[in-house]
Amino acid sequence: MSVPSYESDQLLNEYLLMHYGSDEQVMPWSFGPQEALHFPVRTVARFSDKPVARSLDLGCAVGRSSFELSRSSGEVLGLDFSANFIAAAQHLKEQGCLYYPVKEIGDRESQAVARVPDGCHSEQCHFLQGDAMNLPSDLGCFDRVHAANLICRLSDPVKLLDRLPSLVRTGGELVLATPCTWLDSFTAPDKQPGGDTFEWLRQKLDASFDLDLQVDEPFVIRETARKFQWSVSLVTRWQKR
Repeated sequence: MSVPSYESDQLLNEYLLMHYGSDEQVMPWSFGPQEALHFPVRTVARFSDKPVARSLDLGCAVGRSSFELSRSSGEVLGLDFSANFIAAAQHLKEQGCLYYPVKEIGDRESQAVARVPDGCHSEQCHFLQGDAMNLPSDLGCFDRVHAANLICRLSDPVKLLDRLPSLVRTGGELVLATPCTWLDSFTAPDKQPGGDTFEWLRQKLDASFDLDLQVDEPFVIRETARKFQWSVSLVTRWQKR
């Protein structure tokens, strides 16, 4: 089974733009879907606003959601399978900014810079390259676990879902987001839900978590100035019993 690579420079630059680009950079058309901007910020905003000790960001990509979690978390661990993404997040933590090219039309590019947003505490973030289906045994427990657009990119998502009860403290919060784009190239058919993703999640999590939010959140990835991926993610928030 051939799995699309998350190590390409093109995909890295697209994710840097999605996470850190200005509104005008990501969506230069006034008639475009402006409500789909800032997805990594909006999913983190689904947590309660109280301060907590520890947060885990699974599938953190280039780190924006991890930095956002640091606004109210004493410690944040961001984990992603892509070494390229983690290197970018670590560079942002250490340097505060990262320059990258943005594809315009044809072979024309412009230059952009990703910056750690004001009010985030990058020194409280730690980044780790790893597999969400085979997490280290010594991670401990977290007050918040965030996993945005991850589960439908795993070869065996149940491995992660089975681990979640041991990762979230009693009373802690879990935010999951998924566009439900189950593809055989990522997840073999026998590992996919086979029906409604929300009901599948409820069945898998119901023994340990109470559902307290279900919403739809749009997001957009810019490929060029005239080509975009617009999707809608199912976002759910759960509280650990």
